[in-house]
Amino acid sequence: MNLSVCGIDCDVCKYKTTNNCHGCRALKGAPFWGKCDLYACAIEKNLPHCGKCEAFPCEMLKEWASGENPERIQNLIDYSCLEIPVSTSVSRGVCPRKI
Repeated sequence: MNLSVCGIDCDVCKYKTTNNCHGCRALKGAPFWGKCDLYACAIEKNLPHCGKCEAFPCEMLKEWASGENPERIQNLIDYSCLEIPVSTSVSRGVCPRKI
């Protein structure tokens, strides 16, 4: 999965082919449509993605997810769970963050 900062799976995004978009990470927060505020926020906080933020899911992310790619929040939760060491997740039995 090629996850953007805000949780879009760039590998299956329609804009990958229609607009030759390579995702916000590859384009340093400037995809085909302009500057990405979510990317800038994560970089400013030195976070790899929005799922690591204390305010997750913040109002800005929820607003963006209410339009296109509503799965982005769940993608970030699922991806964050994959980052948990197996010994930790097994001892808990489940991922600690689900919506």
